[in-house]
Amino acid sequence: MSMIAKTPKPPYYAVIFTSVRTEVDEGYAQMAGKMVQLAAEQPGFLGMESARDGLGITVSYWDSLEAIKHWKNNLEHREAQKLGHEIWYSHFKTRISKVERDYEV
Repeated sequence: MSMIAKTPKPPYYAVIFTSVRTEVDEGYAQMAGKMVQLAAEQPGFLGMESARDGLGITVSYWDSLEAIKHWKNNLEHREAQKLGHEIWYSHFKTRISKVERDYEV
């Protein structure tokens, strides 16, 4: 993804997923693509930004904490989380933040 997400006027929420990959690539790209598509179909999804250069950071934007909870508990997403824990990530952390202000230059 190379675009900056177009988000609405705050407040809204950001889920920040920071990760370090293992050397296992099998199935990762396909699952990552599927999760981007699936997230975009979820109620309350506002956009996503992602970068990886050793350390991976994906930020997804949501209109409510309830929407985030539904995404976290989505069955296909839960399977991706399980595989991530088991084979694709050596370390990761998820943070949820409320965006109270944003601006563009």
